[in-house]
Amino acid sequence: MPDSTYRPDLMGHASLEPAGTFEAGSWQSFTLVYTAGRFGIDDTGSIKIGFRFATDFGPVQFAGPRAAGYTTVEASNGATLEAKWEFKRNIRPWSRSLYIGVVKDFLAPGDTITIRFGDRRQGSPGIRMQTYCESAFEFHMLVDAIATYEYVALPVSPKIAIVPGPGVRWFAILPTLVRMGEPFRLALKIDDIWGNPSDRVDRDMRLEASRPIDGLPSTVRLRAGAFGAVIDGLRADETGDVTIRVIDHAGNAAACSNPLRVAPKEAGLVHYWGDTHGQSNETLGTNTAREYFEFGRDKAHVDVMGHQGNDFQITGEFWNDLNDLTREFDKPGRFVCIPGYEWSANTAVGGDRNVHYRHEGETIYRSSHAQVGDLGDETNDAHDAHALFDRLRGKDCVVLAHVGGRYADVRFAHDVALEPAVEVHSAWGTFEWILRDALEEGYRVGIVANSDGHKGRPGACYPGASFFGSYGGLTCFLAERLDRDAIFQSMRQRRHYATTGNRALLDVAVELPSGADLYERDPALPGTPSSSRVNRLLMGDIARVVDDTAELVIDIVGSAPVERLDIYDGLDLLETIRPYADADLGARVRLVYEGAEVRGRARATTWDGTLEIEGNAILRTHVINAWNLDRGIQRQDETSLAWKAVTTGNYGAIDLWLKSATDGSIAFRTSPVSGGSPIRALGVEPMVFDAGGLQRAIRLQRLPAAMTGTRVSLRRKINVRNRGDTRLFIRVQQEDGHRMWSSPIYLTRT
Repeated sequence: MPDSTYRPDLMGHASLEPAGTFEAGSWQSFTLVYTAGRFGIDDTGSIKIGFRFATDFGPVQFAGPRAAGYTTVEASNGATLEAKWEFKRNIRPWSRSLYIGVVKDFLAPGDTITIRFGDRRQGSPGIRMQTYCESAFEFHMLVDAIATYEYVALPVSPKIAIVPGPGVRWFAILPTLVRMGEPFRLALKIDDIWGNPSDRVDRDMRLEASRPIDGLPSTVRLRAGAFGAVIDGLRADETGDVTIRVIDHAGNAAACSNPLRVAPKEAGLVHYWGDTHGQSNETLGTNTAREYFEFGRDKAHVDVMGHQGNDFQITGEFWNDLNDLTREFDKPGRFVCIPGYEWSANTAVGGDRNVHYRHEGETIYRSSHAQVGDLGDETNDAHDAHALFDRLRGKDCVVLAHVGGRYADVRFAHDVALEPAVEVHSAWGTFEWILRDALEEGYRVGIVANSDGHKGRPGACYPGASFFGSYGGLTCFLAERLDRDAIFQSMRQRRHYATTGNRALLDVAVELPSGADLYERDPALPGTPSSSRVNRLLMGDIARVVDDTAELVIDIVGSAPVERLDIYDGLDLLETIRPYADADLGARVRLVYEGAEVRGRARATTWDGTLEIEGNAILRTHVINAWNLDRGIQRQDETSLAWKAVTTGNYGAIDLWLKSATDGSIAFRTSPVSGGSPIRALGVEPMVFDAGGLQRAIRLQRLPAAMTGTRVSLRRKINVRNRGDTRLFIRVQQEDGHRMWSSPIYLTRT
């Protein structure tokens, strides 16, 4: 719902200096002047300057004149002003706001309030800009002139543009699996320090492929003003795995691509990467919906996208606009764009669900009209998840269970026909517990990951400096071709795997000597399911088997060295495989912090801590999954260090390379848990220090000094359960902190 609309033309105006374009994450100082309108502002009246929910602008503070974010306010007539920096005390999407109240006095028409953000007059470095790009960053002005606490938005609020900084981190992006002889592309992008694709690079780079690729030039020119480069029309005439290195003039590798597998021409399924979950500024995100889709397609280089705005903010007009955009952007063979919305009910009545329609023009069944003023279609609302599934039954759509601010409760409601998967990772964190909930209930679900990006970076979503705890995820769809029909078939058959944002290759299958009856749909659905006889099952398949054992076949090509592989049968961990043994361990100790406080919004755990080494020395360190530049190691010497970190269900870690592999001891201290160990006692298996909460712990272990093996291929004989489903899936962890999950393969005897 909007704020009051009473006579905004009489509520004054605002100006901002300087105006124009500013680098993301840079330090600035702004002077905003509000001039009171026809009513002035009464005693106890106020103004608010709102900022979008996801922004990490600031923070604003009033106590330290020499510290960052110092902000001052003053009235031209000397009136006493009260200033507060507030979070979630304003109507969405302007959740963060600077409140300035007029006390013990009033403002007359024409009087001014001057706000200096990052006031440098007493030594403050200024205020830090939002760390991600926005074409129209708004200082959203709201006025309560008559002291009723009903705010009126000014007709025009000051705006600036936030643009990327210089490029510092290079990426080479290839498909993950293509058929021999079919064309593919190489995309190059360069991010600034905050993860924004940069257009401030102008140089030649050399390209080297590990195997021959037809059409690959030896050099590529990156031009200022262009966001990277794309090389189309590449082909490979031999099967096998290939990577491409990007090399600078000095011979240094700026980037190595993700692995690409060239499959035989007759390969049935290929791999397509998608992020089907995020928002734009028409709801709670950043930048317009058009800019949102353009970023995912042209800067993140994903193949599949959806838009999932909160339903109670989607007006009828915006719903129509979204459908027009997905229709426009959807280009079979090049880019799949899916219409849909986020059903955003409270967890008590089902929690967040992502609704993906196969066609435009469908009805939006909202959880409520909380911020939609037009109640003309309120009879379509579905106030709990059971009602949502009832409304959607018979519709050509797919529903995914999501964990965000509100989390989906799949125990409360689940529909076998409509909801084929759960989302285990996003920018909010990692949520393996929702998969456990589904498996405990006996559901047959696949596993996906998306960004739920609010910062205008779908497909490449960094958390910035705000409360989001992780880099956004990606889903790799196994499909016959790149179009909406094939992607929906992949969704419904659970033929996909999830990652924490990297692009690794996972091939997980089950081979059965006596064959199996493969079901076209979940046999839990009413009616007699159709089936076909096969000897090999792929991730997501459901099949009836007669053999007592099945052979699990796993092939992994990581985007970085593989640290660990876990094989699961449903809730049971069958085996952990590490590509190293005790004899390979070096003078490298890893301290891992992981978990969450609770399932809901207050899930973040702060792991700020210290550690000390006795009888040994620290030679160097490296922080893993440190997505926020303000966190990480704060202080370090030869025998101690201090760090800042947060997790939201995911994990982070600090690697220490020591002078000796086994001498001395390590001790750490954090608020959730403290502990220590002789270094000699640390081995391949982690030493666990439980911290309560939701799977919170600190783990200590030793690792090899360096890892190089990016490939794991193995076979395992698995006993098939006599009763219930055998549910086989893997979780892979890379040395760089990224994780991947395959959708389970479901084997049943009945």
